[in-house]
Amino acid sequence: MEDSANHSMLPSTACIGIGQITRLGSTVEALAPPGGGCCPRSGGDGQSGRGSSGIPDDLPTEVWEKIKNHPCYSEEAHRHYARMHVAVAPACNIQCNYCNRKYDCSNESRPGVVSEKLTPEQAVKKVVAVAGRIPQLTVLGIAGPGDSLADAKKTFDTFRMLRERTPDIRLCLSTNGLALPDLVDEICEHNIDHVTITINMVDPVIGEKIYPWIFWGHRRLTGKEAARILHERQMRGLEMLTARGVLTKINSVLIPGINDEHLIEVNREVKRRGAFLHNIMPLISQPEHGTYFGLRGQRGPTASELKAVQEACMGGTNLMRHCRQCRADAVGLLGEDRREEFTLDRIDHMEVDYDLDGRREFQRRLEAEVDMQRGAKQEALAFAQASAVEGDMKVLIAVATKGRGRVNAHFGHVSEFQIFEIGAAGAFFVGHRRVDLYCQGGYGDDEGLLQLTRAISDCHAVLVAKIGACPRKELSRAGVEPVDQYAGEFIEKAALAWFADYCSRVAGGVIVHAQRGEATIPPGALMAATADAAS
Repeated sequence: MEDSANHSMLPSTACIGIGQITRLGSTVEALAPPGGGCCPRSGGDGQSGRGSSGIPDDLPTEVWEKIKNHPCYSEEAHRHYARMHVAVAPACNIQCNYCNRKYDCSNESRPGVVSEKLTPEQAVKKVVAVAGRIPQLTVLGIAGPGDSLADAKKTFDTFRMLRERTPDIRLCLSTNGLALPDLVDEICEHNIDHVTITINMVDPVIGEKIYPWIFWGHRRLTGKEAARILHERQMRGLEMLTARGVLTKINSVLIPGINDEHLIEVNREVKRRGAFLHNIMPLISQPEHGTYFGLRGQRGPTASELKAVQEACMGGTNLMRHCRQCRADAVGLLGEDRREEFTLDRIDHMEVDYDLDGRREFQRRLEAEVDMQRGAKQEALAFAQASAVEGDMKVLIAVATKGRGRVNAHFGHVSEFQIFEIGAAGAFFVGHRRVDLYCQGGYGDDEGLLQLTRAISDCHAVLVAKIGACPRKELSRAGVEPVDQYAGEFIEKAALAWFADYCSRVAGGVIVHAQRGEATIPPGALMAATADAAS
């Protein structure tokens, strides 16, 4: 979204542990957000995955209707519904130390990169083509590759045409917030009812370490003054959107040693202003991306550091844990990328058929499947409770899935694992781990298997549809149990069945329960193998 920087001083990095962070809900009173509309109740209680078991008791029906098929605003929906980003907004009005925009890049998966920039007319043509081939596409977003509101004319021209051509698709945008207060009226005029704001600080002293400059009032501003203006504009824009009933998601990049502990304060402040979700993401800082942080050795967080900050924010704004830090031209379900199927050259040779009635019928059947999955979750939870699992034991498991909420992927064919925390209270999605494909062309890569194992080394088991003898042996040696007897089953049902069996084996002395070690979050930004698989 925003450029990388050429200057500014970095503090020494710091490592934080779970014990060093105080849980937000234990120290901060819930504060009522300002404004009217439907959003003031959306601050929530810090839970993640809203809507994962029907309409929550504290969620108004009109809000549920907005999120139930939105893959970014509902953890449940992201298993079934697709999103699409169109790259019509290349300009940006701030510079970030973690960002380096690229306009002709096919092998990196991170915000701010695209394979090709689009005009509004090209974007509309592409959306119509994709929606005709992917009937579960429900959301169209503009997230750059710069800032959607720094290129406001292109953004709103695109939305205006899409409202006419694709009336059943929800419209979203993502912004750094600098221009937001001036454009809230236009956002509402275009029926954009989901807006993401990237907010990494509420203290300009911290902000100047993240943002070298902003372009504001026809001038380039730097230092604390720039960070102060950005902060004030972000908070004002968030308040205005809440007052108009627009759902807001806050994206924050966790930068160890700079804003890690500070994100707890960010969570509290955005809750006060009515934010619906808070998405705390790990810094992507591989040197090959060319960002200021990456070139100067600023590391990203470990899995436990990310989890510690997220857990410390429980009790504040509801947390999003299923973000994939998508490209600005992503297409498909979260966790997959089908953009190579829909380049402009390929679309020119497609027979495009936007069948509105057919799309609605497909989504009606899909919603029935989601309802069936909710029922399976309730059955699984009842089964776990009836299994008399004692104590407060909790474990992490990894799941190989291609979507639809099922254990349905081959171990060697996944580009990510979904991570669940399992205990007597149920199975809860807590995140995902990107990995490079282990099996390519029918052969496994030894080094790739080692990296993959390290990525889920904090898990007690991995649930798969199929797995080969070699990775089965390597995982077992590393203490991760490969489990393939639940192929095709709903994830929560399979996870809780495995957990009941695991507890039974522990109680019977067959195995000894032990805490797992630290996982290594892989770079996860190179997706050439995924792109090849899609083409």
